[in-house]
Amino acid sequence: MTDPRMTEAHSPRTVLVTGAGTGIGRATAHAFAARGDRVIAVGRRPAPLAETAAHDEDRILPLAVDLTAEDGPATVVRTARERHGRIDVLVNNAAVVTTGSLRTCTRASAQPLLATNLVAPVLLTQAALPALEESRGVVVNVTTSVGQRGWPGNSLYAAGKAALEVLTRSWAVELAPLGIRVVAVAPGAVDTPIGEHAGHTPEQRAALRAWQLAHTPLGRIGRPEEVAWAITRLASPQASFITGVILPVDGGAVVA
Repeated sequence: MTDPRMTEAHSPRTVLVTGAGTGIGRATAHAFAARGDRVIAVGRRPAPLAETAAHDEDRILPLAVDLTAEDGPATVVRTARERHGRIDVLVNNAAVVTTGSLRTCTRASAQPLLATNLVAPVLLTQAALPALEESRGVVVNVTTSVGQRGWPGNSLYAAGKAALEVLTRSWAVELAPLGIRVVAVAPGAVDTPIGEHAGHTPEQRAALRAWQLAHTPLGRIGRPEEVAWAITRLASPQASFITGVILPVDGGAVVA
């Protein structure tokens, strides 16, 4: 008998995507909706989330929540339960970027970055565990291929993402007995507004792009839709025997 998880068609799932207002998060929300899933698009800013949801208002629910707030993770999980009764996929994508060397790093700059990029995914995944166990669901962490190399001047961001990769491998083993898979996608240079959100000047963004292109063998910047494709495939029922993997989507940067 054919395993129903191995067929392409599947019943609509409930998918949580954090950082869904722009970039990779928006593309991921759209990609899951295109597959017929019900998406809760989570982020801090209502306006970009509304733009994300406008793509498919029947399948995408915008939810403005600060995941670093004490009640943020519980609010997201409660909303998913009340709206759809379940959670099948959690995509931990939300992240912020700050730049600076070890000499210039301060407590005030470090804490918000780690709160969003590392602590929030931990607490949101923890809050979603009962629902994910019920659905035998999937957690997809979005990291960075640069986290597997050195990134001078942006080491704290890379370190937080590298820690998320360690969590991916650890959770994959820890949660396997519950039927929960945990995977990660590690984007390289992708055309998103994260640099603008970080307050980088046009000159800084241009310099970063030049550095990224010089270290990307395929010689171009990636598109958010290409990362979203990888996320949806790793989260699909057809990937049911894949867990603990970290997939670079980086034009070959990590191996160059």
